[in-house]
Amino acid sequence: MEWSIQEIAKKAGTTSRTLRHYGERGLLEPSRIGANGYRYYDQAALVRLQRILLLRELGLSLPAIAEVLAGQRDTSAALRTHLALLEQERERIGRQIASVRTTLHKTESGEELMADEVFDGFDHTVYEQEVTERWGRDAYESGDRWWRSLTDAQKKAFMAEQAGIARDFAQALRDGLAAGSDAVQEIARRQVAWLSATTTPSKEYVIGLGRMYVDDPRFTANYDQHGEGTAVLVRDALEIYAERNL
Repeated sequence: MEWSIQEIAKKAGTTSRTLRHYGERGLLEPSRIGANGYRYYDQAALVRLQRILLLRELGLSLPAIAEVLAGQRDTSAALRTHLALLEQERERIGRQIASVRTTLHKTESGEELMADEVFDGFDHTVYEQEVTERWGRDAYESGDRWWRSLTDAQKKAFMAEQAGIARDFAQALRDGLAAGSDAVQEIARRQVAWLSATTTPSKEYVIGLGRMYVDDPRFTANYDQHGEGTAVLVRDALEIYAERNL
């Protein structure tokens, strides 16, 4: 069997643009290209895509994934390793579910809560290694201190602001506005101002972050949920803004 790029993108919860990008990076070649120019993927390609997505969820960059795939010729052994990691994650999520259930029950019944019960399975430092590797230890520690200092209401407001910026980028894309236009550059300014809450964004930082929004499917999905191609517009707009203003 084989599937079209649209079918695979839908089933994998990603976008056709992302799959084409993987192809351009040499990570996921289509099994064939039809006379109509459409890309088609067979079972082997599906297995390879599964491995790519699993490695992305572990926080690996695309170059790192390419190295892993090149070094792991034994697909079965690689999948067993992935399976073990997923089972660990399932256990952690199971503990979170049990923790929330306990909190709900005790809150409704007026029983006293224990901190170990409330936070079992939760780990706010889950991205510590990734952030440290990308931007350094100081970046992680300062960001962590800042996030801990916020109230729940402040955290919600901070994330709501980012969601609004993402929606405005998507609307600009639907309106056909160019990344360098005044309107889009104003949205980019807001994005950089939002980033300034935790750091002093340099030109290199902003450009690198914008590229990560496209290279990392987790960030791509966050923007493209508002409209496919939004992440690319964000990347291009941030690069132009950084070159002009930072």
